[in-house]
Amino acid sequence: MTASGYRTDISAIGGPLAAGDAETFAQWFSCLAEPMRVRILHLVADSGSGIAVGKLADALEIGQPTVSHHIRKLADIGFVTLGKKGTTTVVSVNPTCCTGLPHAADAVMGVLTPRPCCPVDLPADVIVREMAESDWDDVRRIHAEGIATGNATFETAVPSAQALAEEWMEGHRWVAEADGVVAGWAALSIVSTRACYRGVAENSVYVGDGYRGRGIGKALMHRQVTEADTAGLWMLQASVFPENRVSIALHHASGFRTVGVRERIAELHGVWRDTVLLERRRAE
Repeated sequence: MTASGYRTDISAIGGPLAAGDAETFAQWFSCLAEPMRVRILHLVADSGSGIAVGKLADALEIGQPTVSHHIRKLADIGFVTLGKKGTTTVVSVNPTCCTGLPHAADAVMGVLTPRPCCPVDLPADVIVREMAESDWDDVRRIHAEGIATGNATFETAVPSAQALAEEWMEGHRWVAEADGVVAGWAALSIVSTRACYRGVAENSVYVGDGYRGRGIGKALMHRQVTEADTAGLWMLQASVFPENRVSIALHHASGFRTVGVRERIAELHGVWRDTVLLERRRAE
């Protein structure tokens, strides 16, 4: 990792990891294969403005020569930088490794691998259309069925049609019909009223009881993301319970990537729950 940081064209990652990237990542991971270096890097990063070598040795209760040896290894790779404050050597984290290292792990684990725009194997017997006023009863029924699973939302009661209409963006509300009935719905919500976030929205996709596993979600997601792209929205995001593996897989298949896990973000029925934060960036 150089002073300018690791730079890779994430959009070019696909199939086997490029040999050069694999070699670079292996060097980084090899450097951190020594537990003491991991501890040192953590202390340096946590210090904020840098920390003296002597203070590192005291905190870790090891000799200063040993600390200096590990610091040289970390500096050679580019995880840390060295400076002088008088006669004292100060170790600081290389800011670029705060993003470069996590991105390396994401690339190796496939999180940054490009996904298709949206599902292509759509069911032929499903019609996705704009949500109409006459759909509200079905939409709220399906919402209630999702709440009943315990893994769809933090909501414990179905909001009123008026509340949902105020929350959801006009032009981005869809229902899926199968067997002549409304079998699912999808909608986008505004994330922020700030002008800089005008192209960012949060998605919701619900499929009714008896219709899951038939491709309803794929059809809804396809319409949702393609229409969002056409409308100029540049980022869609979603928060999904980690237990909802079907929803996470559907989002991944629709171009979303996992950003991370938000631990114990809120309570549901008195139990703290995590959510997986996913996002999809429109192709330029």
